Amino acid sequence: MLNIFLNSSPMLFLSDKLLVVTVATKETDGFRRFLRSAKHFNYSVKVLGRNQKWRGGDHTTAPGGGQNVRLLKEALEEMKDSEKIILFIDSYDVVFASGPKELLKKFQQARHKVVFSSESLIWPERHLEDKHPHVREGNRFLGSGGFIGYLPNIKEMVSDWLGEDADSDQLYFTKIYIDPAKKKSINITLDSKCRLFQNLHGALDEVVLKFEDGRVRARNVLYDTLPVIIHGNGPTKLQINYLGNYIPNTWTFETGCTACQEDLRPLTGLQESEYPLVMIGIFIQQPTPFVTVFFERLLNQQYPKNRLQLFIYNKEAHHDQQVSSFLQEHRHLYHNVKFIESTEDMDGTASRNLGFDLCRKDKDCDYFLSLDIEVVLKNENTLKIIIEQNLPIVAPMITRTGRLWSNFWGALSADGYYARSEDYVDIVQGRRVGVWNVPYVSSVYLIKADLLRTELTEYDLFNSNSLDSDMAFCDNVRNKGIFMYVSNMHNFGRILSTENYKTSHLHNDLWQIFENPVDWQERYIHKNYTLIMKNKLIETPCPDVYWFPVFSDVACNHLIEEMEHFGRWSGGKNTDTRIQGGYENVPTIDIHMNQINFEKEWHKFLLEYIAPITEKMYPGYYTKCSTPLNFVVRYKPDEQPLLVPHHDASTFTINIALNSKDIDYQVNEEDRLMLKQELNRVVYICTHTRVSLARRAVSV
Repeated sequence: MLNIFLNSSPMLFLSDKLLVVTVATKETDGFRRFLRSAKHFNYSVKVLGRNQKWRGGDHTTAPGGGQNVRLLKEALEEMKDSEKIILFIDSYDVVFASGPKELLKKFQQARHKVVFSSESLIWPERHLEDKHPHVREGNRFLGSGGFIGYLPNIKEMVSDWLGEDADSDQLYFTKIYIDPAKKKSINITLDSKCRLFQNLHGALDEVVLKFEDGRVRARNVLYDTLPVIIHGNGPTKLQINYLGNYIPNTWTFETGCTACQEDLRPLTGLQESEYPLVMIGIFIQQPTPFVTVFFERLLNQQYPKNRLQLFIYNKEAHHDQQVSSFLQEHRHLYHNVKFIESTEDMDGTASRNLGFDLCRKDKDCDYFLSLDIEVVLKNENTLKIIIEQNLPIVAPMITRTGRLWSNFWGALSADGYYARSEDYVDIVQGRRVGVWNVPYVSSVYLIKADLLRTELTEYDLFNSNSLDSDMAFCDNVRNKGIFMYVSNMHNFGRILSTENYKTSHLHNDLWQIFENPVDWQERYIHKNYTLIMKNKLIETPCPDVYWFPVFSDVACNHLIEEMEHFGRWSGGKNTDTRIQGGYENVPTIDIHMNQINFEKEWHKFLLEYIAPITEKMYPGYYTKCSTPLNFVVRYKPDEQPLLVPHHDASTFTINIALNSKDIDYQVNEEDRLMLKQELNRVVYICTHTRVSLARRAVSV
């Protein structure tokens, strides 16, 4: 018999005799992952207990699982082929890492009729420890989550089962193993070095991913083995989820993500009326910059508006007007809108529970998109993309600019908070691209409404005595065995920083150049600014005077409105107590930047957007943009009789016209720096003086 096993052709014959048997009373995400891995290697699988009620207890935290033994015993009674080989394994937390040929080869090399998985920890009765046979190397204790053997031997092993469904299957098999007579009769051994089975509980430090030649395996570094079956037994569900992102060949360096295009729900070709109905829950829980831009991007989402419902919760009175303005102009576009204003007595946790429940009770609601106001969705197809992934819960990955902060966690610490997974940085920085099973998502994610009506029926999903609302939700989801995913297959956008956002100004977003520089630039810098050098957008209306676009129309309007809102314009006289010495040679009607606490932000603007241009214009000169005075000047016809033609004492002068160039001002070629105003027009100029850069004058 041994010689036959060692030949390759009989091994192929034995593959036909192999049957994988498992118990799954319902189809969970873990079970579907198990079936996918079995299909990948062409295993034949028989599933027991479908659509039956599980009565085996929660044997992940307490003894149980007897229902598995009963169902197995009943199924084996119908099997008669004595040469059949049975592989009995759990399925909710198991993946195959290799195929039947390797499994059977390692089984025959064990030279026993039944081989059980092994563990380094004894469960469930520690007092039986001394009765376990000693092994020269490897794990001593039996694990019931996986075993392989010949049909007659396994029949004999389960024939004495008379227990209840909630009794411990592990204890039953352990007592057989530590009974010398039964152990010998059935011919049982343990896979002590994890050649066939790898139980993760108690062995997390021993298991690493092995990438080689387009394949991914789990390697036990303690015994230098490559297990065929990986089992996330006990409290190791997050670790098997992590390994399942790669095994079996789900993601490799050579192929990338091989599973990301499976089971998609394509929307291409659908009529608008056929699109899934999505309820978008928008949550405003703190003062946030660029809220107006958020709603502009929401409008730009390429999804039929009549297939969208809006649920808007606003805790901040500061944003009531912005939300109301958006709804006043656009609510008619949407299928339905519910707005909870800041004056209503509802906290953030209650609002999220309510949003889910509105979708849960609406039979037409297909999805709920949870969207926090600080999310910047740059990708106009975000909603389409994540719907097409057809996953229970999926988040488009977003990050904070210049940081590793994102809207997902790759791992959890022992107390349930953030921990960095080995692949977190690679995923965030885009070196590994795919769809990833993760333990936590926040800020923006899509959930299937059917999930809310079946597995997640509890109203208070976001409530917890010790966890934040988002952590409480993810904890509830994990406890249900539901998978959460994050996709970084596209550049979806980013998330704003809200920590230092102040609301003391009229246009508070102007002050965000430090906290959210990318969003500040998109909002306030002219769209052609980056093309200045490439497309030669710098004009020269007269010698040593240069024009180029720098501010957007929004920036000009906001600066003007901010100054008018402040309202304390100088008198346009020679006496000026704001400056050193109290005397102004050439008085203007103006407001200094430091009067509105905009000095630091203005200096940052000069460094980021003016200095690079001037250094290109004047090679060899470098500027720190040190400025003793920055101000906005208001010009009106006949308002400033003391303002006469003059020579500016600056070595370098910047004037930024906040009005249209061709209508509101022009440069006098004779005087170069004198500004003429069109009759009856008000002209605003941002002026920055005395920049040590070059011995020339520049007008912007």
